[in-house]
Amino acid sequence: MATATTAGVTPDPGTLGTHSIADAARETGLSPDALRYYEREGLLLQPVDRASSSHRRYSDVDLGWIRLVTKLRGTGMPIRSVREYAALVRAGEHTEPARLELLEEHRDRVLTQLRETRRNLEAIEHKIGIYRERADCGAPERSVTR
Repeated sequence: MATATTAGVTPDPGTLGTHSIADAARETGLSPDALRYYEREGLLLQPVDRASSSHRRYSDVDLGWIRLVTKLRGTGMPIRSVREYAALVRAGEHTEPARLELLEEHRDRVLTQLRETRRNLEAIEHKIGIYRERADCGAPERSVTR
């Protein structure tokens, strides 16, 4: 089982298991349904603690991990890769080379996507410049590529 330091988050024993699902949703920017989905899909490091009422209780460590997962997903990492990464973290420190490889490959994909997005943005900026220039001059558009 992964420890909090394995996940890169330092635990505070006074705040373990103190966040309701509504609190966790507010803290992470995810909906309660998304939090349940992350849990169901095996994206969390450990089972979420339950209160005696059986309501989920998230620790600060859980929230830190969920924030990381959200960043990975936000950069386009597929669920299967996040699941693989979580499994590697759970397996222990001996998996760090595999984790490094997985994250470096993802970073390379993100950098490629960023380059493509910048090129696309440059094309949009170019068109905006044309339209602004024409609007300032009052000239009608002459280009076929509107």
